[in-house]
Amino acid sequence: MSKKSIRFIVLLLTILIITFCSHIFALHYKQLPLFENKIILSYILNYVAAIIIFIVLERYIKKESSQVGFIFMAGSGLKFLLFFLIFYPSYKADGKMATVEFISFFIPYAICLILEVAYLSKELNNQVFSSKKPE
Repeated sequence: MSKKSIRFIVLLLTILIITFCSHIFALHYKQLPLFENKIILSYILNYVAAIIIFIVLERYIKKESSQVGFIFMAGSGLKFLLFFLIFYPSYKADGKMATVEFISFFIPYAICLILEVAYLSKELNNQVFSSKKPE
């Protein structure tokens, strides 16, 4: 694993820990249950999914840069699939999805997505493209 990969993984973990602590603090401040709505599972699964997507993108970005967008979208689809298989049924069990339930999934999802997009755009912008036209 490259230094860049390790930096990304550590940065993502650090930001998610800070976000998680802030999230828990906000729940405590609003006197809401702290560890309900699968909040810990949400942060862990989003982190693991982001790492998997990152590693796959890193392997393909230099070989098949034209396919990176599709791979990224497939990774996002995987995250939505996780949401609908693991989180949605319990969130909708009472017939409605409360904002606090949705936010428990969406905050770590959004943080991971932002960092993945930032990494991907930086890597794609740093690529050197050949000026030769294919024959």
